Amino acid sequence: MHAVAVTLLVIVSIALIVIVLLQSGKSSGLSGAISGGAEQLFGKQKARGIDAVLHRVTIVLAVLFFVLAIAVTYFDV
Repeated sequence: MHAVAVTLLVIVSIALIVIVLLQSGKSSGLSGAISGGAEQLFGKQKARGIDAVLHRVTIVLAVLFFVLAIAVTYFDV
């Protein structure tokens, strides 16, 4: 059971990295944050389309990652 949990943890970890890298940035970088990008920083922005899907998938994978990390520790004993 430990090997299955570790394998799933590795797969979820790689998927989480890929999904996070696929997400688009929310600001125009450091220069936008320093020079007048505050209206974008504090404004309400809803993710639309593929960004919304990637956001939801990221949340699911993050929760799954933590559950699997605890499971790997539990089955290691």
